[in-house]
Amino acid sequence: MSIIYRLRNIRKSYGQRTVLAIDDLAVRAGRLYTLTGANGSGKTTLLSILAFLTQPSSGELIYGGGPVRWNNASLLTPRREVTLLHQAPYLFNGSVAGNVAFGLRMRGIRGEEQHRRVEEALDLVGLAGFGQRRARELSGGEAQRVAMARALVLRPRVLLLDEPLANVDRQTSDLLEKLVVALPGQGTTVIMTTHDPEHPDRLGGELIHLVAGELAGPAPAAASPVKEGEYQKCRPLKKPAASFLTA
Repeated sequence: MSIIYRLRNIRKSYGQRTVLAIDDLAVRAGRLYTLTGANGSGKTTLLSILAFLTQPSSGELIYGGGPVRWNNASLLTPRREVTLLHQAPYLFNGSVAGNVAFGLRMRGIRGEEQHRRVEEALDLVGLAGFGQRRARELSGGEAQRVAMARALVLRPRVLLLDEPLANVDRQTSDLLEKLVVALPGQGTTVIMTTHDPEHPDRLGGELIHLVAGELAGPAPAAASPVKEGEYQKCRPLKKPAASFLTA
């Protein structure tokens, strides 16, 4: 299976304090990774780098074919392929449908296709018929489902999840777990942070564990040799979002 990310000698420092120090980490396309570690271990910093929102202080980040160039023009395409969902996502004033459609509008997707994709995404998260509800009137679990729908409607190549199952009701947690587990089978690479010690075993996939900003234990896939041209084998997700739970 091809590699979508490779981190080599990545360091992120603030002044004299180094918060992330990863010598070698490979992330393979179409797999699920659980990212664990204590508070302050560097999990959120790593996700921010993988989302191309935070530039490392040093080192090389390779994504889908070549080294990342940290300028806005070069980052436009990869940023559109990678979606980061925060633990406490912000919902805009207005309708649920308007929130889910936001990213599509930014990409120029409107009209019938926008409507269809929004409806499909809401159905996936168990909120069919919620499109005209006011976003600010939702419960915490419903708001997290809307945020997940807003991420899925973009059909990301990579989905980065920062504690998406924390502080939600059991029904929402179970539903989102099923979604997360299903996504790699549709070609989406998922990296999810969690403090739940049962998640790595229950969700399957591979484990990335950080201690004080460093990898603890062998890095996933790092021991496998990377053949020349392997990065170019990565391809973006082509299947429609509505197929995520159909099997």
